[in-house]
Parts: sequence; C-alpha cells; structure tokens
Amino acid sequence: MLPAEYLIRVTALLDELGMPAEYIVHRQLPLFFEPAELVLAEAGPDGREYLLTPEAVIAWRQLSAAAAQDGVLLSLASAFRSLGRQADIIRRKQSLGLSLEQILSASAPPGYSEHHTGRAIDIATPGCPPFEEAFESTEAFGWLSKHAGSFGFTLSYPRGNKYGYVFEPWHWCYCAEDT
Repeated sequence: MLPAEYLIRVTALLDELGMPAEYIVHRQLPLFFEPAELVLAEAGPDGREYLLTPEAVIAWRQLSAAAAQDGVLLSLASAFRSLGRQADIIRRKQSLGLSLEQILSASAPPGYSEHHTGRAIDIATPGCPPFEEAFESTEAFGWLSKHAGSFGFTLSYPRGNKYGYVFEPWHWCYCAEDT
C-alpha cells in the first residue's frame, strides 16, 4: 500500500473510532507503516501465529535461544498487528465502556502502534500473566534488561515514556540499525 493510501486508511479509522487528530499531534505519536514482508516467528500453544519481519524473526529466535541457555523461558504474546486488528482492539475497549483517555493510555491508535512494523513484540514468561506490569518482577525482564540490546531489541515504553503510554515491561521492539 502506498503511503498516501495508508494515511487515508489511518485517517478513516481514526474518524470512525472518534479519535481526534489533536490527540496524535499533542502526544507526538509517530506513524508506523506495515511491512512488505512478514514471516512466522512462532506459533502459540493455541495455534495462533505470530508474524514478524524476517530480520526481527532472526533476532527474536537468537534472543529467545540465548535466554533459554540461561534458563529463562520467553514466548511471544503478541507480534505484528494490522491496522484492522488495532482498530478491533480499540472497538472492544470502547464496547466495555472505557473512556478514550483510558484506552489511549494503554493502546495506540491505528497507524500509531509499533506492532504495525512487524518488529514489535510482547513477551511472556511462565508464571506471569501476559500484559501485566508484574512482568517487571520476573527473571525474564531482568534478563531482557541486561541482554535484549545485544540482539537489537529495546524497551519501547518505560515508565514516564514521552508518548504517555503506561509502563509496558513486556513490550520490546527490534530496532537494529539495518532495519
């Protein structure tokens, strides 16, 4: 999809969801584009497929193998998300009666989620429910904090991040220089 077509689609979704452009401008959210190529990074026990860019898959497999060698088990809880999937997440939260402010403190608007890039991952580890701040207290988070950068991954949303999102210790993005 061409950038102009993508932006038209993003704008239409934001309008549909009642998300004002001022919000994105105020929070200085970067626009993220969907990649041309995605490959299977991992399949969950439920058969769900997690897709990433080819480069991110290689880095993820190296990172998770190194963690396993150190006795730390990591798995994917989320990876690539399309614009449509991101919009569905927002719609679900709206149907639960959450305010726009509540929704956007934890979920990016469609077009502005790192998951669109195919390089962002949400990591899980046994003994900790996925997508919980308690992940910060796990051996997995400690290991990632020390070693993820060596594999090109960075913690995207630390406490007090500039985008105003809640702390997400499980969310990491492959940001190696060659991407």
